[in-house]
Amino acid sequence: EDSIVEGSKKLDRYGATNAALVSIDPKTGQVMAMVGSKDYFDTAHDGNVNVTIANRQPGSSFKPVAYATAFKKQFNPAYPLFDLKTDFGGGYAPSNYDGRTRGPVSARYALANSLNIPAVKILALAGIKNTIQTAKDLGITTLTDPDRYGLALVLGGGEVKPLELCGAYGTFGNGGNYATATPFLKILDSKGKTLYEFKEGGNVKAALDPQIAYEITDILSDNNVRRDIFGSSLVVPGYKVAVKTGTTQEFHDAWTAGTTAHLAT
Repeated sequence: EDSIVEGSKKLDRYGATNAALVSIDPKTGQVMAMVGSKDYFDTAHDGNVNVTIANRQPGSSFKPVAYATAFKKQFNPAYPLFDLKTDFGGGYAPSNYDGRTRGPVSARYALANSLNIPAVKILALAGIKNTIQTAKDLGITTLTDPDRYGLALVLGGGEVKPLELCGAYGTFGNGGNYATATPFLKILDSKGKTLYEFKEGGNVKAALDPQIAYEITDILSDNNVRRDIFGSSLVVPGYKVAVKTGTTQEFHDAWTAGTTAHLAT
């Protein structure tokens, strides 16, 4: 709640009206913090909606899922991608956020600096259905109809729940092991009988090759590579944090998703 209050002060000048946050322990899936909105009683801005479990477009924060899918194939962080104006068919020719193109870049540079054109190319190489399957493996339940999505999926065209995206990032941070999110430690009935008790490990499964999880987290925590665009704005002093931002069309939503081995947010 303190983070929401402090963060909102910076966002108010951009016209932001709400904010939400969720943190989980990647190793257990336990929900450590959940703030659904800035002010529950601000009904004019959907304050009584828990945004962390609502469907929202994730913007570029979805890109690591596509890169992880491509890395399952013959592609890798050093693979060259051409950041040049490209028509992908039907007049779909996305631009980078700054309108520039940079020519040949590595997949590592393209992901760390959130370049759009190479990201669309990596989705084309990885395959839309394959990428949606990776998203499912990482705990994302909302992308149920692959035929609905085109190459804009990698730029956040498919809605996801912040809680589930948090779990996906936690999987990257947990060596590719996905832990189903749970807010419960124990549930008792009125007589004190235990109806449910959390058991560590029972909700964990291997979802991604550990080497691919390492590649993604290494790219997303390399501040030297992303410095061209983000400067030091994503650095958390004293911690190595794999982090990615996402912005939806017309700046409607702004995301920051990140993970260490012990906390995903």
